[in-house]
Amino acid sequence: MNKATGLTRIIKATGYSLQGLRLAWRYEAAFRQEVLLLIAAVAVALWLDVSVVERLLLILSVALIVLMELLNSAIEAVVDRIGMERHELSGRAKDIGSAAVFVAILLALVVWLSILWSNFA
Repeated sequence: MNKATGLTRIIKATGYSLQGLRLAWRYEAAFRQEVLLLIAAVAVALWLDVSVVERLLLILSVALIVLMELLNSAIEAVVDRIGMERHELSGRAKDIGSAAVFVAILLALVVWLSILWSNFA
């Protein structure tokens, strides 16, 4: 077995990661929507008159949604690969992945509302 090491491994891992992003963009509507939300959030966060830490919190809280969506999509792909028949554990895995995205959305809302309220109310 010829395992890549060092710089070669990093280059290959980067390629796999970029491929994953391309596949998520192509096949996952929620991912596309959340990336567009992230772009809008970055623009608004850069426009707002807030501290650097607050700006980072605004951006990173929305980036966390994108991250959770990638993980959720990966879980769904693996479950669907195993089989399309209904199974309690498959449903549980998909629901928990979806819950992770939901919690990230709630967290982003709390961060945005807290920072906007403390700065502009």
